[in-house]
Amino acid sequence: MKNWIKLEFPGTSINVGFARAAIAHFAAQLDITLDELEDIKVAVSEAVSNCVVHGYREKSGNVVIEASYEDSRLEIIVEDFGHGIPDIDAAQETGFTTLPEERMGLGLTFMREYMDKLLLFSEVEVGTKVVMVKNIPPRQAG
Repeated sequence: MKNWIKLEFPGTSINVGFARAAIAHFAAQLDITLDELEDIKVAVSEAVSNCVVHGYREKSGNVVIEASYEDSRLEIIVEDFGHGIPDIDAAQETGFTTLPEERMGLGLTFMREYMDKLLLFSEVEVGTKVVMVKNIPPRQAG
């Protein structure tokens, strides 16, 4: 059976923790370890933070998160409708940031490290969509 949720909220820093907690509660319905849950929480925090910090900068807008699972595959989509990324290849390089005085440029690196699959779609002045997948391995009965 497929289960899913969709959340939409203002792209402000106060909602990063909300998104992290909401997706963690959703993912906890799976047979998941605490380490896997922490990986998911970090990835979601980074994705939503990128929407707030880079997607909207000085303007406001909403963030949409969709999460679904079927069997042992969890998919999380985080989307903003902000500035977009002019150079997706450069943005995916470790340490790349548009705000070097404030950021380390590790958000996409963490998402890629903690999830099993990361897809990034962006169009300037339209927005950015991040698709993350976590495959939950079957557990052996104890």
